[in-house]
Amino acid sequence: MKLRVGLMFGCLVMPGVGQDFLKPVVVTASRVEREAGDEVYSTVLLSDDELRESFRRTLPEALQLTPGVLVQKTAHGHGSPFIRGFTGRQNLLMVDGVRLNNSTWRSGPVQYWNTVDPFSIDHVELVLSQGSVMYGSDAIGGTLNAFTKSSGFEDVADGEFFNHGAAIYEFRGNGRGSHVGRLETQFGVGGKYGVHLGISAKEFGDIRDSAVGLMRGTGHPEQDVDFRFDAMLSQGVQLTVAHQYVNQDDISRWHRTVNNPGWTHGSHVAAAGTFLDNLYDQERSLTYVRLAGENDAADAAIRRWSATLSYQKSQDSELQLRTPADSRRNVVDVETYGLDVSFESRVGPGTLVYGADYYVDDISSGAERAGAPGIFTARPDDRVLADDASYHLAGAYAQYEWSPVDRLSLTGGLRYTWAEAEWDNYRAPGSPADVGGTESWDNLSASVRVLLTIDEEWSAYAGLSQAFRAPNMSDLTGNQLALAGDTVLGGDVDPEEFLTAELGVRRQSEAFDVSVAVFHTWTDGAIVAEGAGPTRRVTNGQDGWLYGIEAQGGWRFSPGWELRGGVAWQEGKTETAANGERWMTRLVPFSGTVALRWTDPSERWWVEGRVTGAVGEDRIHPADQAADNQRIPTNGTPGYVVASLYAGWKATDWLEFNAGVENVMDEDYRVHGSGQNEPGLSGLLGVKMVW
Repeated sequence: MKLRVGLMFGCLVMPGVGQDFLKPVVVTASRVEREAGDEVYSTVLLSDDELRESFRRTLPEALQLTPGVLVQKTAHGHGSPFIRGFTGRQNLLMVDGVRLNNSTWRSGPVQYWNTVDPFSIDHVELVLSQGSVMYGSDAIGGTLNAFTKSSGFEDVADGEFFNHGAAIYEFRGNGRGSHVGRLETQFGVGGKYGVHLGISAKEFGDIRDSAVGLMRGTGHPEQDVDFRFDAMLSQGVQLTVAHQYVNQDDISRWHRTVNNPGWTHGSHVAAAGTFLDNLYDQERSLTYVRLAGENDAADAAIRRWSATLSYQKSQDSELQLRTPADSRRNVVDVETYGLDVSFESRVGPGTLVYGADYYVDDISSGAERAGAPGIFTARPDDRVLADDASYHLAGAYAQYEWSPVDRLSLTGGLRYTWAEAEWDNYRAPGSPADVGGTESWDNLSASVRVLLTIDEEWSAYAGLSQAFRAPNMSDLTGNQLALAGDTVLGGDVDPEEFLTAELGVRRQSEAFDVSVAVFHTWTDGAIVAEGAGPTRRVTNGQDGWLYGIEAQGGWRFSPGWELRGGVAWQEGKTETAANGERWMTRLVPFSGTVALRWTDPSERWWVEGRVTGAVGEDRIHPADQAADNQRIPTNGTPGYVVASLYAGWKATDWLEFNAGVENVMDEDYRVHGSGQNEPGLSGLLGVKMVW
């Protein structure tokens, strides 16, 4: 109760972790530049400095301090945010506006958000409950757009040659220690062109918790490369060519393995693992070419436009050593080709944003099994997806914004989507031969939003947004190991449909920011696994509802002093014919964060203390807990309060140090739904040198 009261008080006077008092600009929500305070959605913004100063290891961890987001980590290298109750393929992940979601993403928490190097990011924009009008399938809980670093040639005087760069190093003292290094350089000619190149190398060591001890196998290596070339081809027309590559090896799904001894925290008990090992390797690359232009003339038919061609390649491989006599490995390769065109025009009294996009996946998969160590043979019925498959996703959209009177803005949009899946080689477990198939669907989604500007500081917004998720190849041909060991097979299913109502109010001034939002989401025909025993099949068997409240704010109450914080709470249930009504499995418990920061007048020193916490989460059906007992303890996940301290020193104009002590009290805790505990007491050190 004390935690609940303290966090509620904190939300009334603080945060917006990631909020900027200087009225930052966002583009993801409407595909045009707009001040965050003028958006008709709840948005969160995070800069690269905020990620570095708070020592965020991964993109999912960057959202840990965001009200309404629960960052579940099945493994220390696999994080999946639950955004307003939804995770994995029910949230849309983009990099520079290119969608990373593809048709192989399985249900539940997925590991793919970890394949975006946070050191390559300039800033992150998260739009909550945006719906499907602007970006199509999957944008249900949230749409996250990670914008990568560039040379910044537009900010250099025309014709002036520039050449600068940075070297970054981070050390984490918990467990066996972690080392992260980054080199980046930028050069070019101001106003004409610029080049950015970055390389990251990471060696994450096994982590330690005060109750479990050293969690062997939780470390892993990673290597990343990012490149970007920008050039001004003519007045108002810019070319961008970019490439990103991420490689991760030997990431353990630790909770399934014998390295997991189980966890006891009072009356809460999580089961031990049984597999000898369970390792994932991930590789992902993205290459895109973009042309973008703008024409500010009053009579211009098209004020802004962009066209993007993209190519992505990913490989996801897994090794399961279940017993000495049962070893399995599988691999999925995906090549994704994308085209996205977008336009903005002045039409009548308002602004029209419209465009189209098309993505196609080419998929191959394979599997092997060994009854004796090292002797593998092909097993088509062990493939996690159909081999030789393709998936097409195409859409066209339009959104119109109009202000009928001063201080009132109305926004309405529509999107039509068509999806088709084709496969040749799918073999269910125990079947004698491969079979093929074709399925297709279409959808029309709408959104209506209103923004009322009350005065120079206060505004309010409300809206209804439809969202949907087209069935993907995992839904149709999946053969996935889920939870603590169930096998889930694909089936003949239809799109999932959602409707979200949202109401929010915000105030923004030089000294004080606050925003509060309430939302309610209805789910129709969600795809879930049904049936009993070791093999289950997916159906459109689940309806449900979810509602919640989020509050965040910041207060600069004295020169150099800033108080920030946020709080969130959710409640939701699902209903199926077989199981009746149940709690959603990973609701965000009543949780929050409070931070106090002091910055020296010279802006060369700063110190920040932060407290994060959550009440115990026991809103889970006993059957759901038993099916996932390695991640969710009996009686639910216990609550926690964790204190951390961070500091920074800008020694010179070219040398900067950051340090931190996380989990100061060495608290033994686990984020609800995660497969492992969070690190105990951790010392952190970061160095950045620029030239």
